[in-house]
Amino acid sequence: MPPNPLSLSHRVIAADVHAVPAPFRAFAVRSEEPRHAWAARAPYGRVHILRTAFLDAGSLASLATAGDSRVSIETSLDIDYATTTLPDLSAAAPGLPDLVGHIASALQLTGVLGSDPADYRRSVATRIDYVAARGAGFHNDVSRHWSRCLFWLLALDLAEVDFVMPHAGVTLALAPGDLLVFDQTMAHGLCRPGDTGQAVAASFGNGAPGRQIFLTGELLLSDAQWALLGAPWLPVEDHEQRAALDLMVAEFDERSGAIKRVRALRDSMKRSTCHVDASGGRQRVAAGAPDHDVAA
Repeated sequence: MPPNPLSLSHRVIAADVHAVPAPFRAFAVRSEEPRHAWAARAPYGRVHILRTAFLDAGSLASLATAGDSRVSIETSLDIDYATTTLPDLSAAAPGLPDLVGHIASALQLTGVLGSDPADYRRSVATRIDYVAARGAGFHNDVSRHWSRCLFWLLALDLAEVDFVMPHAGVTLALAPGDLLVFDQTMAHGLCRPGDTGQAVAASFGNGAPGRQIFLTGELLLSDAQWALLGAPWLPVEDHEQRAALDLMVAEFDERSGAIKRVRALRDSMKRSTCHVDASGGRQRVAAGAPDHDVAA
């Protein structure tokens, strides 16, 4: 009997013990949005991986081909995005007319948006992108509204690739059909299994064997939903008392994920280092710089 195309397995990986460089003792992330101008939240302490079965090999291949035709990744550790539409996705996977519904149903198992199926479907339908990579150097995604989001990734075509979050001790081998949900404000990258958690450019060569294709989207959480996940938005002073490093301004070594110029970030969790003007734009004062506004 063939496998149930809707069946899947769901693993939850702890990601709440962090390797934080001194003199800091914790991580937190601020926001570019006015609504959280003087607040920050801790990272979400879980990673979800769902091994899905709703995409057969033909659908995975046709979606990957469609995505590959829209992106350009010439250099190892490069990442490229391409927008798509629901009609385009339906045309690329005609055997699965409700791809959005299947992704949403799988994401609902994580519980990150609560229990209402409509919230997951609405979130998935809002935007889906293709993303392609040849490995990925360590980075985080914190611009615009992203600090209020979790990201999801659906692997379409890849081989011998690990998803790594170095500061959370997470290393996950990925396979086509895997659906990943994680907090993208933490450093993350794509590595070869033999490279011991390092993003090594030489390990990702030219041609199909060196590249990875995904579908990706975001899950936008309300303040109440963040609180339920154990990462409430709190005044920056609360996080300053915890000696938290602001992931909004952290820079990472592409190969190792190590945080650069750590001591220059010592004042990152202060009101004086972030200003949101009345128009909603954000102006940032460099950590450790004099307390005045500068253009972002």
